Parts: sequence; C-alpha cells; structure tokens
Amino acid sequence: MALQESTFLRIAIVDFPGFSRQALLLFQKRAPRLGQDDQRIRCLARAAREDRQPRHNSIKHTNKDTFFHDNTKYKDSELYQAESQRQARLAAMPRSRSRSRTPSTHGSNTVLEFDNNDPADPHNWPFRKKASILAVGIVAVLNSTIGSSLASGVMPEIAAHFSITNQEQLVLPTSIFLLGYVVGPLGWGPLSEALGRYPILISSFSGYVIWMMASALAPTWASLNVFRFLSGVCASCPISVVGGLFADVFNDLVTRGRALSIFMASTCLGPVAGPIISGFLAPVSWRWPFWAGLIIAGVSWLFLLITPETYGPIILKKRAQDIRKKTGEEIYAPIELETTNWVDLLVTVLARPFRMLFLEPLVLFSCLFQAYVYGLFYMFFFAFPIIYEVCISTLQSDRTLTVVAVAVGSGIACGIYLTWDYVLQNAQHQRKPWSLKEEYRRLPLACIGGPLFAVSLFWLGWAARPTVHWIVPVLAGVPCGIGYLLIFMALLNYIIDAYAVFAA
Repeated sequence: MALQESTFLRIAIVDFPGFSRQALLLFQKRAPRLGQDDQRIRCLARAAREDRQPRHNSIKHTNKDTFFHDNTKYKDSELYQAESQRQARLAAMPRSRSRSRTPSTHGSNTVLEFDNNDPADPHNWPFRKKASILAVGIVAVLNSTIGSSLASGVMPEIAAHFSITNQEQLVLPTSIFLLGYVVGPLGWGPLSEALGRYPILISSFSGYVIWMMASALAPTWASLNVFRFLSGVCASCPISVVGGLFADVFNDLVTRGRALSIFMASTCLGPVAGPIISGFLAPVSWRWPFWAGLIIAGVSWLFLLITPETYGPIILKKRAQDIRKKTGEEIYAPIELETTNWVDLLVTVLARPFRMLFLEPLVLFSCLFQAYVYGLFYMFFFAFPIIYEVCISTLQSDRTLTVVAVAVGSGIACGIYLTWDYVLQNAQHQRKPWSLKEEYRRLPLACIGGPLFAVSLFWLGWAARPTVHWIVPVLAGVPCGIGYLLIFMALLNYIIDAYAVFAA
C-alpha cells in the first residue's frame, strides 16, 4: 500500500503519539471506516500485528525522528521501508524557523508537526492549565444539565399559567429538551474535529444563553417547548465535545480516567440542582427559574471565552498560517492538506457519527444502554415531586430537596471509581493476567452500576406509598446515583480509550 508522506507523518507523530501495541490492536478492532483516517488506522494496525511485544519494545516515542527501534523483523515490512525513505528525505531537509519541526514534505510544501516537548502541544501543557480545562468542562456541562431539569420543579405553575390540564403534556418542557440532546451531538462532535473545540463551544454556548432567555420570555405553551428544544440542541455541545476535549490534553489513560470521574461526579449535580432552584423560585414566578439559569450561563460564558484551543491539528494549522504570513514559506499543517470542501465535510465529517453508530457494535450498544439509563435517571426527578405530593403534603421547595440523595450517590460512585483505579494499578504492576486486558480497565464498574440502578428502580416503586416512611423512597436515590454514574464513567471512558480524538 502506497503511503503518502504527510499521511505517514500524522500516523507516526501527530495523531497517535501515546498508543501502545495493545491499544492499537484494540483501536483497529473497534474503529470504523472513517474516510481518510481509515488509511492511518490500517497502517497502525499493521505495525501492531508485526510486533506484539510489551510497550518498551514497540514504538519509540522519546525521539520522533526515529519511529522504530533497531529491530530486524521490521526490515521486511512495507511500513519499515516507507519509514526508511522518510528518514533519508528528512536528513536532507531544511528546518523551519518555528518551534515545530518539519519532518516531511507534501509536493513542494513543508508539513509542520509538534516537537517532542513543544509547550504548544496540549499533551505537554502544565498541570495547572490542564486542570483549568477540566474546570471549564465541568462548568459548561453543569450549565447544560441544570438547564435540562429546571422545568421539572416548576411544572404546576407552568400548567396553571398556560391552562394545561393534560398530564402527558407536562413532561414536554423536559423531554423535548432531552430530545435536543439527541440531535445536537450529531453535528457538534464532528464539527469540533473539523473546526476546533473552541469555536464550536463558544457558538453553541452563546446559542444556549439566547434560547434560555427566550424560554423565560415565552408567551405561549408552544413557543416555550420550541425554545426548550433549541436550548437542548445547544446545551448538548458541551456533553458531546468534552470527551474529545479531555482526550486532547490528557494522553495518559490513568490521568484521563480520573479526570473524567471527577467530571462525571460533578455533572450529576446539575440535574439535582435544577429542581431545587426551580422549587425555591417557583412561588415567585414560573419564569424566574429560567432567569436564574440565564444568569448562571452568562457568568459561565465568560470563563469559556478565555479557554484556549485544545485540538492539536487546529493549533498546528494556526501556527503554520502565522509562519506563512511572517516568512512567506510554504509551510502547512497536516489538516490543511486534507480536502476541505463542503462535500467532504458532509460525507466524511458529519456522516462519521452515523457510520460509527450503525457500523460499530461497541458504539451502538453503549449509546443505546446509556440513553436508556439517562431516560430513567430523569424519571426520578419527575417521580419524587409526584410521590411526595400524593403521599406527604409538603411545600414545593421541600419536595425538590429529595433529589439530594442522588447527589450523595454520585459522590460515593466517584470514590468507588478511584478505589477501583488503585486496585487496577496495583494488579498491573504485579503483572496479573486479568489486569492486562483492556476491558478490565473500565467495564467492571458498569457491571457494578447496572444492578445497583435496577435495585434503585425496584426500591422506589415498592416504597412509594403512604404507609411507608418518607425517608425510604428518598434513600432509593443513593443507589440510583451510584449506578448511573458508574455506568456512564465506565462506558464513556471505554469509548474514549478506543476512539481517542474521534470520541467527541
């Protein structure tokens, strides 16, 4: 298979700098045909099949000018021959005047890449900067999840204002918001891989602020539901992009897993905080919960504005543009050498989620299960006010406080994840066979969370009657929070490990 120089450059250095052979094998098994990226995946998989030695005998990442160790088994491979030819051309090639090296050419153009310890590479950013990216991701998704459940605590007031008597219609402001969660990621995720994380996050969050204000000013029942749907479409962007955002900056699987556990635990506070906010503000006006959501979003939007771009190919693109502007040299980033017309954008980029969803069993069944669990999770926020309205006559604000048990369960789940991570690391250091399997890194947590989530549903259904003390159904929220978060942490981490930059 003929291998273009710029393509090989992105294989060897840019896209997969931290993959071991075992990870590459998993990637080749799981990754779908992703257009131009398919050639890179096949080449990486070929290298993985040729050498199944432990990581220290595989790809040499400490010096990107030498892609392989001195190993005779490579010399008969097509990939080794292509690399040897590239090394010979590299030796005779002039260096760029930027901090990035130029190890390949594409026709008469020089291709730019990151240096080993380039501070502009998000993987080399200091811990404080990476922590700020984690904090911004948490803030963005908190806004999204708070907005999703705001309407659940103010439905009696909304029904009275718009004269809605059909109980089935009263779930629309929340359910149609979640419908936006289904539609939005199909565009936001692929666009973030083509245009960068920053412009997509800023534009979508700006739309979320606008539609949240429109919801607070909605004159009719129909317009309220339309505005809620558009809010959900825009609010889905942080949820769909943050996985790729963390993959951009955390290349170590352990660090990324711990960051995602903290992120997921904190995001569970959003669905819990929404009913509490609306429950306390509902006596003032049904519009005030949406005004509160707008205020929170407006403050958070300022933090997003100062967030740097994290997507490596886009960072290289901006650097190459600056070099061309200052020096006039024909230097390009690898992403600039790919076709960028609208047909390619539609066929390759925007169609990628559909191909991954329908052609990849791992993605399909993970998404189906997470969607099912997510729907049941939001059912709790509708069930608690109804249970306490029928069983116990209390104030609206008191009824919404019952969902705090879900937040307690989420905190426990975060502790379980960190404990499992510690056990796994010890087992891997001892080279126990079970700990070397990729599936055992993430999926056992979902095996714990699934039964706990089912127990919480049975618990709530059994205890929701006047003859049972009110604390019993409230405590059902604890296993619900534990099970929900363990399932999402396990499956989300597993997908990110398998698909890396395509996780968004």
